[in-house]
Amino acid sequence: MSAAGDPYDGSPVAALRRIAFLLERGRADTFKVQAYRKAAAAILPLPDDEVARRADDGTLTDLPGVGSSTARVIADAVQGRMPARLAEAEEQYGALPATGGEKLRAALRGDLHSHSDWSDGGSPIEEMAMTAMELGHDYLVLTDHSPRLTIARGLSAERLARQLEVVDAVNTHLAALSGADPSGQFRLLKGIEVDILDDGGLDQTEEMLSQLDVRVASVHSKLKMDPEPMTRRMVAAIRNPWMNVLGHCTGRLVTGNRGIRPQSRFDARAVFEACAEHGVAVEINSRPERRDPPTELLELARDIGCLFSIDSDAHAPGQLDFLVLGCERAEAVGIEPDRIVNTWPVEKLLSWAGGNVST
Repeated sequence: MSAAGDPYDGSPVAALRRIAFLLERGRADTFKVQAYRKAAAAILPLPDDEVARRADDGTLTDLPGVGSSTARVIADAVQGRMPARLAEAEEQYGALPATGGEKLRAALRGDLHSHSDWSDGGSPIEEMAMTAMELGHDYLVLTDHSPRLTIARGLSAERLARQLEVVDAVNTHLAALSGADPSGQFRLLKGIEVDILDDGGLDQTEEMLSQLDVRVASVHSKLKMDPEPMTRRMVAAIRNPWMNVLGHCTGRLVTGNRGIRPQSRFDARAVFEACAEHGVAVEINSRPERRDPPTELLELARDIGCLFSIDSDAHAPGQLDFLVLGCERAEAVGIEPDRIVNTWPVEKLLSWAGGNVST
């Protein structure tokens, strides 16, 4: 069973993972989500008959990682009942609030913006990769934060170097599991969401940036900077040959538990013209609380001739299918699929992402 989207198949592990996935989609507290993922990990290696015996005699909670709530889910599944917590989660979060975008979503081959528990995400790298596979992605770019964003545990050059080794190990493991033709295998790509510094520099060493496949660059600080210096800051970053994607360009928040935040002020025409000139994609950030860029700026970038990347900015596996929300917005303003870089096959994507540096 694919916990990412297939119908519930009756197994307790699938029930626990599906609940976690749906809670993540609803942006629930990470602590609550992890209770279900830990319980799934606790029973996964056990024989079915042992799980059933423990459900019958009430000893599921003797297992490390299984609490009273998750034990009820397991017992319901073992006994052939739809777990009440799963039914509740399906009712709350089973359908994303999109009214279109399905055709474009089917054309997307991957996602260029995601986070793991190495920075401010809630799940291990391998869980993010496995869920991306279950959603049908050909590739996922891991883009944890850069050092300046200390609140998000941004990665120093040393930590990023270690992460790249983990990405290699994950890809080796996934290739061994699939045993398929390498040309059709899922790939976890090496990336970063690098801060755009006050002067337009990128917050990571050039040596480390050179080792990555894709680089998303975003403004995370001084969002209320005056328009002229903000424009200079963004354009300077866009001119950097290592930059590939301009992330959530206005920094706005329109809903959610972090509150409301107005968009940054800058000369959008100058910024998007720089993106078009330098082959930098404008991100359509699919997070419901961002919806960034706003529609009028999305239309301006379209008219200027920019490339785009529709990204989930997922901080948990259950948020990876936010993509349809960005697809809905792109379809609504008439952006052609071939201008969206994550509709491209991985080799074309990588050629584009390395193109600025090689020219």
